[in-house]
Amino acid sequence: MFSLTVCDHIMIAHSFQGEEFGPAQRLHGATFAVEAEFRAPKLDPHQLLVDIGLAKTELRRVLEPLDYRNLDDLLAFAGVNTTTEQVAFHIHTRLAAACRDGALGAGGRAVTGLKILLRESPNAWAAYEAPI
Repeated sequence: MFSLTVCDHIMIAHSFQGEEFGPAQRLHGATFAVEAEFRAPKLDPHQLLVDIGLAKTELRRVLEPLDYRNLDDLLAFAGVNTTTEQVAFHIHTRLAAACRDGALGAGGRAVTGLKILLRESPNAWAAYEAPI
C-alpha cells in the first residue's frame, strides 16, 4: 500500500457539553496540526499516488471554513461535541468526497483509504481512518 501525507493547521474555538469535560465546558481555543494521509494499492502511470499540490490545496479548502472560527457557531456541528475525534471525522468526510468527485484529479479517484490525524499537542492526538 502506498501513502502520501500532506499537512496544514487550524486554530479554532469551541466548548463541550457534559460534566465529563470539566473546565472544557467553557469556551476555549485549540490549534490542530492536521495530517491527511492518502492511500492506494498502486501508483498512476507517472508513479504518483496523488498530486501533492492538489492534495495541499484541497486540504486547505476543507479546513478554511473551520480556521479561526468558533465551531459552536457552525451548522455542521450543531448538537455535536467538537472533540478532536469528531473534527477528524468531519475533515475526513469532506476530503473523501473531494477524492471521489475528482478534485484531486485521476489519482484522487484511485485513493482507497484516507486517514485524518489531528495533533492537539506533542502529547495528544486523535485520528479517523476509513476506506473511500
